[in-house]
Amino acid sequence: MTAGPTPPVAARGEHRREHHGDVVDDPYEWLRDKDDPAVLAHLEAENTWSEARTAHLAPLREAIFEEIADPARQLAWDGNDNLASSASGQRVRAVGDVFVTTTTRGNDRYNHVVDFEEGRRIAWRPAAQGQAPFGHEWRWQLAPTDEGRTLVTHTYDWRELTDESRYERARSTTESNLRASLDRLAALFG
Repeated sequence: MTAGPTPPVAARGEHRREHHGDVVDDPYEWLRDKDDPAVLAHLEAENTWSEARTAHLAPLREAIFEEIADPARQLAWDGNDNLASSASGQRVRAVGDVFVTTTTRGNDRYNHVVDFEEGRRIAWRPAAQGQAPFGHEWRWQLAPTDEGRTLVTHTYDWRELTDESRYERARSTTESNLRASLDRLAALFG
């Protein structure tokens, strides 16, 4: 399918609701029903259009994702300066994969992949060998933009970290560390 210059347009319906005395006309209310075949068809059409419009970005997005999904390659651009080594041959391919890295403090971390979509997103939670993950999560997401670029988002979430002895280290991972990783990764691609 060749994507046209405009995305699919959602049909307008008749829907009026009253909330706290205010009357609201919402012609797109029908899109809330996630089980409606018409909603699913519209979302599929939007996704198809978006993929077609950004297909030319796929090689760049794939190359960036390859850097993130292969732990051995992360050493070159880790802005947290926390990684000392990672064996080759651990390229992540699915939720449930576990890859091992060694920190600059000499600790082996068994990173449990908790979210994965090839070329789009990856997230993992570190743990000590044979233990449950500590509760913090590293996440990367890639998305094409209308400007012909790839938006890369990197987050570190330690809200579920329960071991108070790890809080200081978690607090030391700042926005500037995440930005350094993004900047170093971007530098690899000019």
